[in-house]
Amino acid sequence: MLRVFIGWDSRESECADILAHSLRKHSSIPLDIRYLKLDELDFNRKRDPLQSTEFTYTRFLVPHLCNYEGKAVFMDCDMLCLGDIRELDELDMTGLALRVVQHDYKPTAATKMDGAKQTVYPRKNWSSLMLMNCAELGLWTKEAVETQTGAYLHRFQDIPDEKIGEIPKTWNTLDWMDEHTKLIHYTSGGPWFEQCKDHPYGAAWLKGRDEYRASLTPAGASR
Repeated sequence: MLRVFIGWDSRESECADILAHSLRKHSSIPLDIRYLKLDELDFNRKRDPLQSTEFTYTRFLVPHLCNYEGKAVFMDCDMLCLGDIRELDELDMTGLALRVVQHDYKPTAATKMDGAKQTVYPRKNWSSLMLMNCAELGLWTKEAVETQTGAYLHRFQDIPDEKIGEIPKTWNTLDWMDEHTKLIHYTSGGPWFEQCKDHPYGAAWLKGRDEYRASLTPAGASR
């Protein structure tokens, strides 16, 4: 069973549910999906004025939560899955600590969709989807995640480059999609925000939302 941890933010709580529903819809393997909710974690870190979500740092707790054993996936909640996550589960992790989509991303906007300041740094968005070999990530102790800088964590400092493998780019496409997209990431804001309701690829997310909500009804639950 593949463990999947989804970043959870109280401002976008339904997004996590919709992502989880889309993962299960397309998966041919059993999934153990968990949310990283701050009030359910023993996490002691003062809020960073630069962090834009409640899971900016808690994503790096995943190896600790897995007792540094086995494999796990972390995903931001502002995503929609369109492919079978079995493809990630079958990627070879021999000799690797992580696999990520290695974006070369330089945002042009000065602020994010919620008004937070946009920051630019090397390996931006690499940590938004991580396939982790937890046994190789012992440096991400709970204490380290509570005290290390955002730069240290998000840039994967102290993890040798040769231990950071790649995930196919179709598994984390930033604000666009085509017929090959397996996972779209609404990194500039999705249609659940009023100011992003006309997102050019928002229809896919709205369809996923409607399917999720339908699954909650008695008729949907019986299917």
